[in-house]
Amino acid sequence: MMKLKSGKMRSEEKMDKTKILVVDDESRMRKLVKDFLGREGYLVREAGDGMEALEIFYEEKDIALIILDVMMPRMDGWQTCREIRQSSQVPIIMLTARSEEHDELQGFELGVDEYISKPFSPKILVARVEAILRRSHAIGTGDVIDAGGIIIDKAAHQVKIDDTEIDLSFKEFELLAYFVENQGIALSREKILNNVWNYDYFGDARTIDTHVKKLRSKLGDKGNYIKTIWGMGYKFEVEA
Repeated sequence: MMKLKSGKMRSEEKMDKTKILVVDDESRMRKLVKDFLGREGYLVREAGDGMEALEIFYEEKDIALIILDVMMPRMDGWQTCREIRQSSQVPIIMLTARSEEHDELQGFELGVDEYISKPFSPKILVARVEAILRRSHAIGTGDVIDAGGIIIDKAAHQVKIDDTEIDLSFKEFELLAYFVENQGIALSREKILNNVWNYDYFGDARTIDTHVKKLRSKLGDKGNYIKTIWGMGYKFEVEA
């Protein structure tokens, strides 16, 4: 009985850490989604349009999934998705009052993970959320990432290669995690600064080059996964 209780508590604690951003200009819709997700133990942040969503997403950095409406003032769901996909592969569920095929195709081309038409069953939405998070490893074993033999335990803030722990500074760890979470994506120095050092960082972009040099050295041969994109920044790519 104690083991069952302990396992349940661990599951609830992990779920509590899973933060979802709900973006919709209709406050009633946001409340509906928030209430259902909240009952399942998720932490929900709200935004009324794309501009506000981007501010929250880049500021908080631990958003595990985004539920995004299409038709919104200031910045619609399409543009918001484009902006996010420039720097992150966070799972996105798109909500829309329209169910036309070309809308869905556009969404998937932009990198949307799921597409749900209004009106929808909140229970179905929750089920889709859980399925996507399982696929993206945001729940369960998701705190441990294997990227070409580099094992990253985000919960323990630990990196191992061949069962040997690699001693990384806090920023080196954050930088590596950011690279791995955006595998195959060319990242500008500006985007790296914004996401790893925060928007309010006023240092020189060359600090990134210094950290990358140290990180490559500590990763040994696997440091070659971090490719330099001349005149732009870096890209993390596991060699076959």
